[in-house]
Amino acid sequence: MDLQLNGKTALVTGASRGIGLAVVQALAAEGVRVVAAARNPTPELAAAGAKSVAVDLSDPASAERLVTEAVAELGGLDILVNNVGGGDGGLDGGFLDLTDAQWAQVLDLNFLATVRVTRAALPALTAARGSVVNVSSMGARVPHSGPVAYTTAKAALTALGKALAEEFGPRGVRVNTVSPGPVRTDMWESPSGYGAGLAAALGVPRADLLAGLPGATGMLIERLVEPDEVATLVAYLASPRAAATTGTDHLIDGGAVKTA
Repeated sequence: MDLQLNGKTALVTGASRGIGLAVVQALAAEGVRVVAAARNPTPELAAAGAKSVAVDLSDPASAERLVTEAVAELGGLDILVNNVGGGDGGLDGGFLDLTDAQWAQVLDLNFLATVRVTRAALPALTAARGSVVNVSSMGARVPHSGPVAYTTAKAALTALGKALAEEFGPRGVRVNTVSPGPVRTDMWESPSGYGAGLAAALGVPRADLLAGLPGATGMLIERLVEPDEVATLVAYLASPRAAATTGTDHLIDGGAVKTA
């Protein structure tokens, strides 16, 4: 299917690896000109044909600079994909184990960074009658499925998407959310990621944890979600093919969440 994206422009945050990199690759393959924002840009971004921008979005001043550079580079902005997030490592304890500093760090990266980038990008997106896709998590619906600070931040992100769709829909901007379940990314596979910390807390090898994760989370596909599967959904929602779709939250979790 032709997604009618050829010649469009996009800004993707959190783009260096995992879901973000897959989104950049999917959009570029459709003919989109992409600015890819990452704390540490990778050779894979250059190979995808994206213009990489090194930026730390935990710095409140960086969002405005990033969007200004992206709009200047692209000559406007049709699509914003807010994928920046993480900071879940070291949060495998319970609610009483988390400090104010940890809460602030996780909320800043997983919620407020998106608030700032979207706020800076909305004038250009409104001019283009463009679209926003936020990458949240199934943890927004089942908050016990991950670190409480992380899933709380993702719940706020999901709510933000619905609020923005209502406010900016009349101005021609569509806003949708994608909520993945466990995805085969560094969050689970890195020796220093959340999965490694959880495996250590449970006293099991990380490989055994990953092998049992689909069943433990109620997934019906007996494997983790692949980053390119998430990217395909993001690209569709960002495209003119989804022109009647806005204010939605799409699970891509292998059937883990059982409620509507």
